Amino acid sequence: MDMAAIPTQRESESHDCGAQGLATLPGSPLAPGSARALVRTAFAEWAGRGLVDPVRSARLADDATAVVSELVTNAVVHAGTEVEVDWRLEESGAFVVEVRDHHPARAPRDPARGEAPYDTPEYGRGLRLVATLAESWGVTYRTGTKTVWARLSADGGEDLDGRAPAHTLAAAEALAPQPQRPGADRDWLGRGALSFLAEASDLLAGQLDENLVTALTGQLIVPRLADWCAVWLEDEATVRGGDGGAPTRVWHASENRIEELSRALEKDPPCPRDGTGVALFEQSREWGRSGPEPYPWPGDALGPQDAHGAALAYRLIAGGRPLGTLVIGRCGLQRFPDEVTGLVEDLARRVALAIGAARQYARQATISAVLQRGLLPGAVAEIPGVSSALVYEPCDKGGPSGDFYDLFPAGDGRWCFAVGDVQGKGPEAAVVIGLARPWLRLLAREGYRVADVLDRLNQLLLDDATEAADAAARALVAGGARPVAPGDGPQTRFLSLLYGELTPHDGGVRCTLASAGHPLPLLLRPDGDVRTAARPQTLLGVVEDETYTSETVELGPGDSLLCVTDGVTERRSGSRQFDDSDGLARALSGCAGLSADLIAERIRRLVHDFGGGLPDDDLALLVLQAE
Repeated sequence: MDMAAIPTQRESESHDCGAQGLATLPGSPLAPGSARALVRTAFAEWAGRGLVDPVRSARLADDATAVVSELVTNAVVHAGTEVEVDWRLEESGAFVVEVRDHHPARAPRDPARGEAPYDTPEYGRGLRLVATLAESWGVTYRTGTKTVWARLSADGGEDLDGRAPAHTLAAAEALAPQPQRPGADRDWLGRGALSFLAEASDLLAGQLDENLVTALTGQLIVPRLADWCAVWLEDEATVRGGDGGAPTRVWHASENRIEELSRALEKDPPCPRDGTGVALFEQSREWGRSGPEPYPWPGDALGPQDAHGAALAYRLIAGGRPLGTLVIGRCGLQRFPDEVTGLVEDLARRVALAIGAARQYARQATISAVLQRGLLPGAVAEIPGVSSALVYEPCDKGGPSGDFYDLFPAGDGRWCFAVGDVQGKGPEAAVVIGLARPWLRLLAREGYRVADVLDRLNQLLLDDATEAADAAARALVAGGARPVAPGDGPQTRFLSLLYGELTPHDGGVRCTLASAGHPLPLLLRPDGDVRTAARPQTLLGVVEDETYTSETVELGPGDSLLCVTDGVTERRSGSRQFDDSDGLARALSGCAGLSADLIAERIRRLVHDFGGGLPDDDLALLVLQAE
């Protein structure tokens, strides 16, 4: 922290909302990392209790961990004593942190009055970071102790038209402030490089968008470590072709130089060079080192005053795969100092890992989205005399859900519906849904009735599980492996399912349905009376030769049938569940007189409000209302 700054006092104390924490940390290099972990844990707990807005909490947590880490680093570097970290969440949603050390307190000297600072300053690096992120900050001096505090507003960090969040980029800039006097690199690197890398790693590791990773890279490097830098990102086609093409991102300390520099770099994409700077194009496809390699100085694009300088290229490699190239340049140098090249090489490895993780996430998200679309119907059928409403909210946006639904015509004036829940999530759940939904449609359109469909689907799941186990056993034997311990082999594929058939007729709709281990459907009459419309039966895929039965109810005008998954009934608030003491039935009774759409929305809202915060399980509900 720049101890030449004039301390400020907090004007008023704020009341907190019961969310706070206190920790004592040793005065060691591990203290900042421990502080970051404690604050992230606190935010996760607050989000689970609904004390912070889920959309903003992750971003506020990122800012909070960066500020806490810097304040703790300051205390450890300057005091060397153990530190106390006190944090809390105010009623307004703002985050307040205080860091105390027990070094003998001395007020900072004021250079304007000719007072020299006590120790070598770190050029305000810490204060810039705190001031950039915090709504306010200050230093409070007491006898025998000094407290540095910061307050982060809950309203910061909006996205800028899809670009990098302003606070995140501002934090990156604060980590790499303006260059100082000549020769300051060595001093800064010796005192701040490890903290710089730690904070840079935190900023990069939390990003799942490769474009944001590259944006952060430029903000971290320019102007602290270089006057300009550029990043080329490559896909497999680019790597095979050996042509770097145009840089993905270009930064310069002077914004008016960026466009011309970009044009110059586009004409000379990076590839390995010999000691004289001559490109070795024939080796470009085998360039696998992480750098640094020489890069020609683009003097014509930088103007006469910067006609000479040094530039280096670093390959961005993660998991043995080339992802792109980072090029840095600094004016007026014959060569970069070894301390800078080593630090940038460490940073480049972290950048490559972040880009690789972002690409892996993007690939997985694409696969999951395609798979999810294939597991759910493209559209639900419109049924004469029946209005329908659907709510479907998978808990994990990055993977296939375990819940599914369907509403489709079965021929002969019949329509069928299904709401199901597979044990588990992800690929195993996708396999079961991929079996169940097509077979439901096929059996229904072949004329099988409700109970017969469940009988055959139950046997299908059992047969499939047996075949999977046999195949796994044969593979183990063929590979010479020892038998698999119980519970380590293929997972048993259980399925809870509510399945029914609708037949509209004059005066109403005949509904034949059966529940196999699924939350029972509820029938709402216009007068608010609610009752169950089926009886409980065994899960599918559990018992061999199980025989299922169905029941038939008549839906008159205004009658509504509510079908849900256990993400509704088992929604938790502490030790209570939403359906305790017939909570779902009571909620549905209050929906008398509402349309299908309004019933679905009210139940969804009540479920969300019950737990406070986002649901931790998949949620699906279907409302069918006779007109």
